[in-house]
Amino acid sequence: TPQGRSKKKSRKHQRFLERRALLEQRGLLGPRQRLRSQAPVSGLEARSTFTQAGDTMAPRCRKVPKPKQVVSPSLSPSASPDSIARHHSMLLSQGNGSSKRMQVSSPLLRPGKYVAIDCEMVGTGPQGRLSELARCSVVNYEGDVIYDKYVQPELPIVDYRTRWSGITKQHMKNAIPFKAAQAEILKILKDKIVVGHAIHNDFQALKYFHPKDRTRDTSRIPLLNQRAGLPGRACVSLKSLARHLLRKKIQVGGRGHSSVEDAQTAMELYRLVEVQWETELARSLPPRPPSPITDPTADSSQYMDDRYWPTDLMASSL
Repeated sequence: TPQGRSKKKSRKHQRFLERRALLEQRGLLGPRQRLRSQAPVSGLEARSTFTQAGDTMAPRCRKVPKPKQVVSPSLSPSASPDSIARHHSMLLSQGNGSSKRMQVSSPLLRPGKYVAIDCEMVGTGPQGRLSELARCSVVNYEGDVIYDKYVQPELPIVDYRTRWSGITKQHMKNAIPFKAAQAEILKILKDKIVVGHAIHNDFQALKYFHPKDRTRDTSRIPLLNQRAGLPGRACVSLKSLARHLLRKKIQVGGRGHSSVEDAQTAMELYRLVEVQWETELARSLPPRPPSPITDPTADSSQYMDDRYWPTDLMASSL
């Protein structure tokens, strides 16, 4: 009947008023707000639902989780490759300006895209004054050797420079021609960020020029000198930086340098200041489009060919 519907409507309206008064009392609904227009209260981040208990309705508040903000942690100089990779991923996942700057400097930002190189040269030409490539070593981000071969120079060798290069006549018996070595090495360096010490000498020996924004020369980074307590703009040798910062001795003895050891040391030095260095470079280098991703499953074992490693290096790796 109309009277019954009226009583039912009246009870429903009464419960509505009770609910509204309760919400106002709890601060979940302003005095001038309507229940239909209820919106989440700023600061409380709560959303109300109702459960019926007898003839009354009680509000049940459920916390709405706030979106997590990605915060880039500060990494220690001795951070592992995995932690550095995660750090870079966080920087790239943020939508702020700093992440965009990081993308500008190095769009790759993956340990697999970093290599370190070192070359040993011998003297050719008049009085052996020309420097030509006789050995080249390339290591990955973790310091594992991915290329190491002796190279036959294009001109006859006049001075082996054994005291510094470690190269002897015996090494040239199984050396590969320069053009063949150059092709193999440049294939590895393509689209990589290349680390080295006084690396322009290595590129010169390879007769190659690597993009500046993908070159990391540890002889030209004041951050390393500052950490070693040396003048920021001084040209410090790899041997000196290794002694001050890594507490290790390299290039000792009279058998010459090991290009494998020198490349590994350059990569270790780079990793000491990687995060800060990349951040500074991101602010100074112009934008560069990302490079296509190369096949990570490509076999590089064919580049390993070194039967004449210095015995002290072999012993230190055991």
